[in-house]
Amino acid sequence: MSEYAFRKIDIDALDEDVLLPSDLFDPDPRGPDGALADAKRKSTDVRNLVSKGDIAGALNSILTDPPYGDGVDEAKKLTTSALLLILNSTRAAEIPGILKGLGPDQQDHLMAYLYKGMAALGHGQDVSGSVLLTWHEKLTEVAGVGCIVRVMTDRRIL
Repeated sequence: MSEYAFRKIDIDALDEDVLLPSDLFDPDPRGPDGALADAKRKSTDVRNLVSKGDIAGALNSILTDPPYGDGVDEAKKLTTSALLLILNSTRAAEIPGILKGLGPDQQDHLMAYLYKGMAALGHGQDVSGSVLLTWHEKLTEVAGVGCIVRVMTDRRIL
């Protein structure tokens, strides 16, 4: 049994050159409280815009300056749920026109949230896999494969 004790040693604690997530990107400049307040405001705006039928405006609002990094989990959760509300309330025929109205950064943020939603499938979220795949297909047609590559290599955690 003692011959396997070496497997219980945390070698990262012994290594001085450990790369932490905080080393990869700067934290959200708004801070946790500012990001949460911003997410609450945007979530309310999104619900109002969706009820008025302005899906493009709601999507534009929620994808502009989303919260990222550590310590802003509640803001991320609010933003994700607001985005899922938008995605679920959009007809498939309207998606390409809406996506063409987004800027490149907003398209990248949307792709990141689509992958986040796909990761949440089966974990009690109000997520439909077919809706996410439809948005992913249409976004890839509009933004290209480069959008996927940028999201996969982005070090910020949305």
